[in-house]
Amino acid sequence: MRTIIRMLHEAAERFPTRAYTTKKTEEGWKAYSYCEVDNESDRIAAYFIAKGLKSASAFGILAEGRPEWVMAEIGVIKARGISVPLSIKLKPEEIAFRLIHSEAKGIIASSNTLDNVCKALDTMESKPILYYLDSLDDRLIRQQEAHGWKEGEDFVTWDALIGEGDEILQRLPTIVDKVVEQIDENDTVNICYTSGTTGNPKGIMLTHLNYWANSNDAVKLFKLPDAEFETLVVLPVDHSFAHTVGIYTSMLRGITLHFVDARGSNAAIIRNFPKNLVEVSPVFLMTVPSISGSFMKKMTQGVAEKGPFINGIFQRGLKAGIKRNGDGFNRPSLGVQLATFFPYKLASLLVFPKLRKVFGDRIKYCVGGGALLEARQQHFFAAIGVPVYQGYGLTEAAPIISSNSPERYKFGTSGMVAPSVTCRIMKSETEEAKVGERGEIVIKGENVMKGYFKNPKATAEVLREENGETWLWTGDLGYYDEDGFLVVTGRAKALLIAKDGEKYSPEEVEEVMINHTEVLNQLVVYNDHRAFTSALVTLQEDVVRRLIADEQLDTPEAVLRRLNDVVRSYEPIAASSIPSQWIPGRFAFIAEAFSEADGLVNSTMKLVRYKVFEFYKTRIDELYESEQLNEQRNLEVVKQLFFS
Repeated sequence: MRTIIRMLHEAAERFPTRAYTTKKTEEGWKAYSYCEVDNESDRIAAYFIAKGLKSASAFGILAEGRPEWVMAEIGVIKARGISVPLSIKLKPEEIAFRLIHSEAKGIIASSNTLDNVCKALDTMESKPILYYLDSLDDRLIRQQEAHGWKEGEDFVTWDALIGEGDEILQRLPTIVDKVVEQIDENDTVNICYTSGTTGNPKGIMLTHLNYWANSNDAVKLFKLPDAEFETLVVLPVDHSFAHTVGIYTSMLRGITLHFVDARGSNAAIIRNFPKNLVEVSPVFLMTVPSISGSFMKKMTQGVAEKGPFINGIFQRGLKAGIKRNGDGFNRPSLGVQLATFFPYKLASLLVFPKLRKVFGDRIKYCVGGGALLEARQQHFFAAIGVPVYQGYGLTEAAPIISSNSPERYKFGTSGMVAPSVTCRIMKSETEEAKVGERGEIVIKGENVMKGYFKNPKATAEVLREENGETWLWTGDLGYYDEDGFLVVTGRAKALLIAKDGEKYSPEEVEEVMINHTEVLNQLVVYNDHRAFTSALVTLQEDVVRRLIADEQLDTPEAVLRRLNDVVRSYEPIAASSIPSQWIPGRFAFIAEAFSEADGLVNSTMKLVRYKVFEFYKTRIDELYESEQLNEQRNLEVVKQLFFS
């Protein structure tokens, strides 16, 4: 059987002493080997089985990434339960919705997430049992006293869970093995809830086979070696990318997962990430555009602060490196290589190695997932020697559909389709697109989900039968380029729609603008049956301040005029690839970045478009009120940001 449990058992046999997971403690980094994780998860499974757990019972898991998270999930799976990974960024009402909808019998939480979990439980009539990933502490004691909980009935601590499980195994050594023998590769092991960018979240049912197929594809795409790679996990482990590539793929090649130090609060993750990077010196990193973008910004600022001499070497070397790399797949001529040799070599000796030190001493590359990574970032990191290989996937596909890799990559694309996946681009229900033609991305393979939990209607919309085969209609748009790389252009449901009904992908417009306009921080392009396209823009404040200083702009009006010129500087480039009706004609500058606090960015750091449009409805309406744009609101933003 192709199951997660078999993958773990084989890993424990092949890499018995190899560290699978680690965490930071007062004594340093504590490691748990593959053998130890296998044994500890047996104790958890034994506890649940002895308590009479019914097959397919669900358990929510809401905690920061840590070894206990991994052990708890595997323990649930060994007992033929279903884990429901939950984001640490969810609000109490969102937690409650997922627990109720999944019919969870238990909620596995940590000290960091306890307060929000308790707020969720307070709203629920039928309360699942709390399984605590920590020892009894002040936080749990306070909740116990406030709710009148009884230990062993309302909550179970980690020590009790492991201790009782061990006692059960001593008495009944085969109790777990007997249940594991009943596991089928098509059993549901996870219900993963979508992040809800287009409405209420749906519960995606993923099976052992889904993960087995996807993990093996990841290994083949990257040709991963045995027992050599280590990574620092900063992405939430409920995130489908970190979940599969981290927890499951690691089993196939003995990868070590170091978890960022989150002791005390989840806010510690951001604080400790840079320090932990240097401490564990990972071989590769899983990242998302918001994280890699932050690195790029801080690196650029840091070099600029070294003065014009060093910054000049850096900037010239960066431009030379970008030219030398071309698009990654098609390299430029020998003449270009020779012309750029000296500035690139100088930066490679004096500047780039220091930038790479941020990641430790062993970094080979990063793998980007979760959202489309703009080409500007791909060019930047490749030039300094830490390439970020962009992939594409969605949770419904467990999640990997395609990826760039050290073996074959091309900037601006999502790479090659995974070996076991068949991918078509469909212009309509029946017509397949040719090379270069856009359409909906449709796939089949053993990685495709079983369906949406308790939602047959939504399942039928995306899982469609054709000649006895099931195809997943992803809702994403894309095309194959002339070199066989998959290019993803955006969501079908997020399309711009002109007054005449014509449609276009906003991500294509945004990609061009972000890549060619340095002052832009965030950008959302809008057209909902309007006469022209507009955009909401947040600014890179440090870049604008340098512009103001360099050009000695001394009034808000002068700054606004210059900003308008700079923002529109991408237009000649866009005109060569984007029809004019989709190039934004008016812009609304927004003072504060779109954030999770406003609900405008979801837990995977993607902009939730419909919420942005709802939140800024007044600003959008103002852009269309008259034939001439009233710049007063934009002027107020400039004054607030740069003259207050």
